[in-house]
Amino acid sequence: MPRAVSGPVTRHRRKKFLKRAEGYYSGRRKLFKHAKETVMRALRFAYRDRRQRKRDFRYLWTARINAASRQHGLPYNRFIAGLKRAGVALDRKILAALAVEDPEAFRALADMARGALESPATATTS
Repeated sequence: MPRAVSGPVTRHRRKKFLKRAEGYYSGRRKLFKHAKETVMRALRFAYRDRRQRKRDFRYLWTARINAASRQHGLPYNRFIAGLKRAGVALDRKILAALAVEDPEAFRALADMARGALESPATATTS
């Protein structure tokens, strides 16, 4: 009976890394050790940046809302506070899209927020 060796398993494992390393420069795509290091690093960056992307988009949306709300005479924090007081439950992604694509709808929201901030009837006492 022939001796069982781990050749096929090792080859499969190495080919997996080398397949993922296609497009890298020089030995980073040809040499297993360098390819493995590079692929593992790329996977760490991909994991980290999937979370970072969410933070980046939230920052972008906030900046867009702030710019649009200031055009209507409200800073960002007053605009958001006014919307909450008026009972408008739109997230920042939608608000940013409205600010860019539909300025008239955003103007209506800004007026609604301003009205909610100015009216003492809806003010909450704490």
